[in-house]
Amino acid sequence: MQNLFSNIHFLSSVPSPTQAPTDTGAEVAFAGRSNAGKSSALNAITERNALARTSKTPGRTQHLVFFALNEDTRLVDLPGYGYAKVPEHVKQKWGRAMTDYLQTRQSLQGLILLMDIRHPLTGFDQKMLNWCQHANMPVHVLLTKADKLKRGPAKSTLLKITEILEQYPAVTIQLFSALKKQGVEEARSVLIQWLANTGNSG
Repeated sequence: MQNLFSNIHFLSSVPSPTQAPTDTGAEVAFAGRSNAGKSSALNAITERNALARTSKTPGRTQHLVFFALNEDTRLVDLPGYGYAKVPEHVKQKWGRAMTDYLQTRQSLQGLILLMDIRHPLTGFDQKMLNWCQHANMPVHVLLTKADKLKRGPAKSTLLKITEILEQYPAVTIQLFSALKKQGVEEARSVLIQWLANTGNSG
């Protein structure tokens, strides 16, 4: 499974989808609040300790960050939403870039949506889920930082959120901890399945 990620490398960081890499092949995007552990999840899934650091340096967080797995497949780190310490017009700019990307990107096969297990289903998360449902976009939810809860409460939260998400037929969900490497293989399986949608015609 890991073979797909063995050659992953930083491709580009762009403020607008119009500057994104060529829209061919297949890619999967990672979205979530800025404190949901997006970089940690990307690093754990790809087994690269500092892969996603590029998107977390000051001034880079509002960009769409592309990582190439090979010529035809990519992972995309979307701007973390929910930042409280930036001006409103900056938030709106990030929101526009993300919306434009989600609406126009033909190679996008699915969205990995990260939610802190202690604060799941925020208003932003709901908006993202509603948009993806409208666009028939599959979503796989990672309930991150699962190690912050004991096993019982973590499973209880998973069941509760799974029940709520039954209204979204294209959404799957799992527990995830980058620190404990919990759920990493499961998340990889989803990525591999989605990225296989490129076919071999290109």
